[in-house]
Amino acid sequence: MAAIRTWFFHTWFRLNRPMTLGVRAIIENQDGRVLLVRHTYTPGLYLPGGGVERGEPAHTALQRELVEEAGVALTGASELLGIYSNHRVFRNDHVLLYRLRSSEWSSCTATQIGEISETLWVDPQNPPEDITPGNKRRLDEIYKGVTLCNYW
Repeated sequence: MAAIRTWFFHTWFRLNRPMTLGVRAIIENQDGRVLLVRHTYTPGLYLPGGGVERGEPAHTALQRELVEEAGVALTGASELLGIYSNHRVFRNDHVLLYRLRSSEWSSCTATQIGEISETLWVDPQNPPEDITPGNKRRLDEIYKGVTLCNYW
């Protein structure tokens, strides 16, 4: 069922958006751990985030997605770390990656309904094995000094 739903969403986005843009965030807590989420519709662990809606500024999408998926409200500035091509998912998909340090956010009630099955605070240098490759690559670049790759 999850595979059918994922296929449907990808097809819909391809037909309605010739270029897609997403936002994701590395959210750090006071213990130096980062937040990962597990979606109900696709396998693996991800940095929280999602799609930028038509006419929506990217930072507004970041604020919206973090409240929806993670119960995180921005209280300070967020640092844009990079812009990545996500061609393995969709040929013209791009992802903006932000970083939120512990002083730049606060907890709130997540507003998503049925999209997230689990949230985890993990060691960014040793995340769980089922983190997706692109999300792991971002953590390795930031926390292990691995050479930057422009592809998600």
